[in-house]
Amino acid sequence: MLPRGLFGRAALILLVPVVTLQLVVSVVFIQRHFEDVTRQMTQAIVLELDYLVRLVEGAPDRAAAEAQARAVARPLALGVALTEAAPRGEMRVFYDLSGRVVTGTLADGLPEFRGIDLGAASRIVRVGLDTAQGPMEVSFDRRRVSASNPHQLLVLMVVTGLLMTVIAYLFLRNQLRPITRLAAAAEAFGKGRLVPYKLSGATEVRAAGRAFLDMRDRIERQIEQRTLMLSGVSHDLRTPLTRLKLELSMAEETPETQAMQRDIDDMARMIDTFLDFARADALDDPEPCDPAEVLARVAARARTSGGAVEIGELPQGTHAMLRPLAVERALQNLVDNALRHGRVAGLGVSVSPESVVYTVEDDGPGIPADRREQALQPFQRLDAARAQDKGGSVGLGLAIASDIARGHGGALRLGQSARLGGLKAELVLAR
Repeated sequence: MLPRGLFGRAALILLVPVVTLQLVVSVVFIQRHFEDVTRQMTQAIVLELDYLVRLVEGAPDRAAAEAQARAVARPLALGVALTEAAPRGEMRVFYDLSGRVVTGTLADGLPEFRGIDLGAASRIVRVGLDTAQGPMEVSFDRRRVSASNPHQLLVLMVVTGLLMTVIAYLFLRNQLRPITRLAAAAEAFGKGRLVPYKLSGATEVRAAGRAFLDMRDRIERQIEQRTLMLSGVSHDLRTPLTRLKLELSMAEETPETQAMQRDIDDMARMIDTFLDFARADALDDPEPCDPAEVLARVAARARTSGGAVEIGELPQGTHAMLRPLAVERALQNLVDNALRHGRVAGLGVSVSPESVVYTVEDDGPGIPADRREQALQPFQRLDAARAQDKGGSVGLGLAIASDIARGHGGALRLGQSARLGGLKAELVLAR
């Protein structure tokens, strides 16, 4: 039931006390205060009405009673009439709370009280009294028994509360803007994008922003150092491998030299794979591209190499912020993995407002559910689950694809292919 955003929750924390305070003050204090004022003003009228009743009942006849009553009521700004049409019972609108107090005070102070008319369309109060000369109606201005402006304090409170709420809203928005920028920079960095971020806001927000910038710098340095280290090691290893290849090419071809040549080729492929893994985060920068075109290029490259590749229906006219070279490398690894362990690879892509999902399926033996998490770790070769007699695998293909997916704010999910029966790999990338 609570707002999910920080701004909504902060606004709720701000508004709930203000609204609660206004309700408490309005209902508990103001209502009781004006009830007491109304009761005191009505008690003054009760004394005047009681005097009129005693005057009428002491008159010798009805005409004299009415004349005496009018003579006294005129200076008191009261209207008096002996009439059978005098009000009986209580007539008032439901929201007239002070009228309830007026009625109760008159009924308690005047035994002769028979009714009252507090009509909403008139500011005149009509009171019915039973006397010895018959029913008597007394009318007077409503302002004599009720405060004339009880709403002013309420209006002042509401207007002041709204004004303070607007000011607090503007101040709160300015305070939360640095947090929003920090969240956007962190989210973009999780997708492999560098968004400029400048420290601003309160001390705690600046401390969090400074920690984020330090963390981002450390991660970038670590990635750069890893890439440089593996590149240097690979470069140093290529030199002796090249010499070995040259020496073997000059030697007499025998079964032993052929076996050595295959070992050297495997070592060269391993070095290339290590470099791919090290450079997965540094291939290219994010740019708008068509996900379907990226998949089509990977499929064309696989078909050129003799692989059996099936492509489903591709979405048209869609674009997403991706690193196309990195995504192609991840898909190429998944396709090579599918063709290595199966005969057919099925490719597909779906685009939603939040993500791009590439699907690579095969008809191979698949990977057991309890070992799929292990398969995503570097240098994991699942000999019992996937055939290892086709060469070329060092356990980094899925790890590279998973690393590239995380660099796009997504993940690599492994499952069972319902269509082909083998492994189903879903490369989920955030848009």
